[in-house]
Amino acid sequence: MDEKKTSKIQDLKETASVAAEIMHQIATPGVLESLNKVKETTIKVNEIIKGLQTPEMMKNLENFRLISENMNEASINMKDTMQQLKETGAIHETTEIIKLAKEKINSFSTDGEDGITGHDIREVSVTTKEMLVSIKDLMNELTLTVVSSKQSETIDNIKNTAAEVSNLYKMKVAQAD
Repeated sequence: MDEKKTSKIQDLKETASVAAEIMHQIATPGVLESLNKVKETTIKVNEIIKGLQTPEMMKNLENFRLISENMNEASINMKDTMQQLKETGAIHETTEIIKLAKEKINSFSTDGEDGITGHDIREVSVTTKEMLVSIKDLMNELTLTVVSSKQSETIDNIKNTAAEVSNLYKMKVAQAD
């Protein structure tokens, strides 16, 4: 039994000695400086977290989310419009009409052998008219897409967010001074 007491007392002495050594190490200037840097960093991180939780920043984050959603929606709308134009053949048809008109114009001869006939002029006129109608239809589709994109208020959200970020930056600069 005495041996157990001696062993426990010896363990306590060793533990106390180790604890004293640790306390001595903590008191060294290098460790204290490191602990102070950790403390300063923690304070700055807490300030940043508080800044992110302000109503203005929460609104900015929500605006960024809305902008992202609106941009995705506009991208999908443009992709769908292009797909519809491809499916209807409007792009292909317009390309073919332009090629045909170009061929007709290039086929006109000035040496009198293959002169321009009234029929050729009529075909060029009809082809050109069809091409212009196809271009007009394409422009109408693109206009509708742009109008729907503007209605999503993406631009307003971007402007508001930029203004609020600018104001927050100015406030932070003023506080730092």
